[in-house]
Order: sequence, then structure tokens, then C-alpha cells
Amino acid sequence: LSLIAIHEHEIPTKFSADALRAADAAHLPQLGQRTDFREVPFITIDPFDARDFDDAVWAAPSAHGWEVKVAVADVAHYVRPGSALDREAHERGNSAYFPDRVVPMLPHALSGGMCSLQAGEERACMVATMQLDRDGNVSSHRIERGMMRSALRLTYERAQEIHDRGGDTVAERLLAPLWG
Repeated sequence: LSLIAIHEHEIPTKFSADALRAADAAHLPQLGQRTDFREVPFITIDPFDARDFDDAVWAAPSAHGWEVKVAVADVAHYVRPGSALDREAHERGNSAYFPDRVVPMLPHALSGGMCSLQAGEERACMVATMQLDRDGNVSSHRIERGMMRSALRLTYERAQEIHDRGGDTVAERLLAPLWG
């Protein structure tokens, strides 16, 4: 059924040679002006059948509540306006998810590689850092380009299981402030 839907809705499944070359040539940027978040133990929490890992979270108690960081892959570093990758992404608009497959907006070298926040791998990212008061209201925030390295990948089910029953001291330590 997925293939029928892809065909009926004319969802593009192939990328141009230029887009594939650009994706294959993508490389991690130098730290430069980016903020170094590589020591922040971000975790990704996604469904068990997730096909991309493009966001990660971290939290810690602060003097007046919580500091929360949300990292997302810095896709814009790789997809420059007017480029072959930009044209391909514009044609698709987004990735299309089906029960048995995904038709990605970007070639796999990016969607499953440089823009996938895989545990232990350095990645270019955008990070929103928020200060929350004890009631969960955002009192301040900032957004920065950075470099990060996800510490752990969990599924929603595993995160809940660790919260409820423990069994993984590293994950428990990272999840506790997020539950808070």
C-alpha cells in the first residue's frame, strides 16, 4: 500500500546526481564560532521504530527551577539556499512516513548520517537553552549553533521503564532531571 500511495501522490523517491554528490560531500564543520556542547549528556528519546534521530534533550536543576536544552540537527549548515539539496528539499517539502518505509526529504548521507544525532557521534546542531521556573514557565532562553555528541538513545518505552523501575544507572541519572 505504501508504494501505491507514493506513486499516486507522486512523491519523489530519487535524488538528482547533484544532490547526492552534495550530500556525500557533506562534512562536520569546525567548531569555530559554534558553542561546544559535546560534554553535555544529551539523550534522544524516540519511538522504537523511529527512522531518524534529529532532536535530543538535557535538563538540570538550577537556582530557580530548571535549565533545559533542546538540540536539533543543524540541517541548514548542509542545505544552503539555492543549492541542489535545497531544490530537492523544496520539491519534497518534508519526509513522508509510511508504516513500512520513509521517503526522506534529504539523501541518506544527511538524513541518516550527518543530520542524525546518533549516540557517540559529533554533530552540528542548533540548541535552545531555556531557564524554567519551578512552575515550568520560561524565564529566559537563547538559541545557539553548536557541536554536540548525544550520550544515549532511548525509546519512549525504555525511558518510561527506567523511570518506573530503574535498572540503568546512567540513564536514570540523565532522565531524572527531565522527569523533574
